[in-house]
Amino acid sequence: MAKRISSYMPRPDTSADTAYYRQIYDRFRSAIAERVLKPGERIQSARALAKELGLARGTVETAYALLAAEGYIEARGQAGSVVSPGLKPEAAEVVPVRVVATDPLATSYRPDSILPFQMGLPALDAFPRKVWARLGARRARSMQPSDMMHPDVGGLPELRTQIAAYLRVSRGIDCAPGQVFVTSGYRQTIGLISQTLLKIGDKVWLENPGYPPSRAVFSQMGVDPVAVPVDRDGIVVSEGLRKAPDARAALVTPAHQSPLGVSLSLPRRHGLLDWAARNGAWIIEDDYDGEYRYVSRPLPALKSLDRDGRVLYAGTFSKMLFPSLRLAYLVVPESEVEKFARVVEILAGGSPALTQAIVGDFISEGHFARHIQRMRKLYAERREATVSGLKAALGDQVLIDQQPGGMHLILRLERRDDRHVVERMRKAGLYAEALSDWTFEGKETSALLVNFTNVASFSLAEGLGHRIAGLL
Repeated sequence: MAKRISSYMPRPDTSADTAYYRQIYDRFRSAIAERVLKPGERIQSARALAKELGLARGTVETAYALLAAEGYIEARGQAGSVVSPGLKPEAAEVVPVRVVATDPLATSYRPDSILPFQMGLPALDAFPRKVWARLGARRARSMQPSDMMHPDVGGLPELRTQIAAYLRVSRGIDCAPGQVFVTSGYRQTIGLISQTLLKIGDKVWLENPGYPPSRAVFSQMGVDPVAVPVDRDGIVVSEGLRKAPDARAALVTPAHQSPLGVSLSLPRRHGLLDWAARNGAWIIEDDYDGEYRYVSRPLPALKSLDRDGRVLYAGTFSKMLFPSLRLAYLVVPESEVEKFARVVEILAGGSPALTQAIVGDFISEGHFARHIQRMRKLYAERREATVSGLKAALGDQVLIDQQPGGMHLILRLERRDDRHVVERMRKAGLYAEALSDWTFEGKETSALLVNFTNVASFSLAEGLGHRIAGLL
């Protein structure tokens, strides 16, 4: 029988600043830490608890989803949910989730929280943690003195080999391991390119709208970002030529434009490659989630069409595995390998060798490919559930864009300021980003960017949608 928890789960404090779902989450953790709830013990269903507390079911499901994502509880299908059997009560003493920022509009674009609809997060509840733990333990047990030395600043050779082999099969990129440089994330990747190939005052085309940190990193490096508009076929190359024909580089997201989700058309791809070849310019391909396409097979990478060695391909494990890995990679043209190697030797500190080794094993043993396949299926289901749930709750208050791929949705607003809505959502414990903040120049379009990868059901999406409706 499920344990009744109303004895230590009073109605949420309506006068507190903390969101209701977060109050429930905190009380569960306290109950586990105090051994009121023990590992393996069954808990009430979200429906039953919501009825007892007089709350919307979606509020309780949000708390349960967060507890499950962090390993405190496990869902057992029709048998309900239980406190994770292997959980040590003292683990609940740690507070892993923090508020995004004191100012709800202060967006870091890599927040240290786990909130409903949070951008940039893969499905944390679906990651094969047991496999990961086994691989990590095996690597730790077999560690030798040679493994404790300074790691190769370009990346662990075996990981570089596995990345090159995977890209050849999955993204159509023919590259050697020596062309792959492992970095600590997207920002270091862009910084490395700037330090190696660009100089102060150079112009770089950036998609508009586009990922805000890109502009910030280039500006910090003394490079001049040029906003180039995006339409349904991707970046408008003709506008880039009109505004800055002498640009030294273009940063693009061809598979799923960030954030609009459109794919760069084949004529635009060829036009971009021709411009780079004629002008000796560089194309930086940010393929942050190119594996996740739901209407057909993933599109080949732009790099696979590069015959003149002008494309630098940037990938990341943050979206494919999980962000705290702090691992990404860059594939550079063969002609530039020595130049990049010199800069890396001078400036890069390298990423932890143990983490790289575990990722290498994860790929080589086939877990990575299987994980991507499972996530592609799961994300398609969760996207559909999220769209259906939000439509049921919001009706015609928003128009939802359904892109062919990616990990987020665009909720277009009419006659509402998206920044104001984001502020209200953050204060209510919901995450969203304003499309206006991704627009560098020109007319701003009011819309919300919301991630669907951690929305596990229609009912959860509908409950969250009702909460959004109350904030519009």
